Amino acid sequence: MSLALRGLLRPLLRLLLLLLVAVLCLQLYFVGRIALMTVLTPESTAFQRSEIWRVVNTTGALKWRQNWVPYAQISVNLKRAVITSEDASFTEHDGLDLEALEKAWGKNAAAEQRAQKQAERLAADAAKRQSNKKTTVSAALAPPKLVAKAPKIVGGSTITQQLAKNLFLSGERTLLRKGEELVLTLLLEAMLNKQRILEIYLNNVEWGEGIFGAEAAAQHYYRKPAARLSPYEAARLAVMLPRPRYFETRPNSEYLASRANTIVARMGGVDVP
Repeated sequence: MSLALRGLLRPLLRLLLLLLVAVLCLQLYFVGRIALMTVLTPESTAFQRSEIWRVVNTTGALKWRQNWVPYAQISVNLKRAVITSEDASFTEHDGLDLEALEKAWGKNAAAEQRAQKQAERLAADAAKRQSNKKTTVSAALAPPKLVAKAPKIVGGSTITQQLAKNLFLSGERTLLRKGEELVLTLLLEAMLNKQRILEIYLNNVEWGEGIFGAEAAAQHYYRKPAARLSPYEAARLAVMLPRPRYFETRPNSEYLASRANTIVARMGGVDVP
């Protein structure tokens, strides 16, 4: 090996070594944080901190509601409803539900295909209308151009994966971030039991603009503590989770009521940790 080549490789190897050390230190930091969660409650999550920044910069005021309550003070109805809605096999898997991920990928692929076909139909209709225009008047009276709806993307993330993302990660959807989410999910499952994972999740998940945790949600929507939520009230809160800010402004949503009834019917067969 020539001296010139060695001179090029040494800085590169040094850089790679520094990157490996940085990655190792980051993982050790996460391990330490998760270890503390066995006895201490997290003061805030990465998602909550990003929301504080967004809300303050958007409105100039901080709207924040969160009250941590012990696991025993959260209604079993809410625990069953959230597991039924978000992660039916929560007590059985080790953090990842491959079957749910496979179903989600299939639904997303089908949704993208439907969106593509709709876009092609709209483009064909627009071209046909354009070719049929004969006068300026007819052009002015032509219907507005339609835009294909974006495909509805469904997730297959488990409760543990959602917690890992909310606790530590940004909202970016990159392969690197997804890989880190996987590592954190496995660490959470290895170091915390299912009850603790669900307790931290229910006390930190978003339920509306500046509303975090089961107790704040129960007080905001039903004026009662989380311990006293009925099956239907719990089911409605569970259905809100994928889009809490959307449903907060649509309390009379037919989908919300219908889906909540479905969740109530399925809750009896769900085990809680």
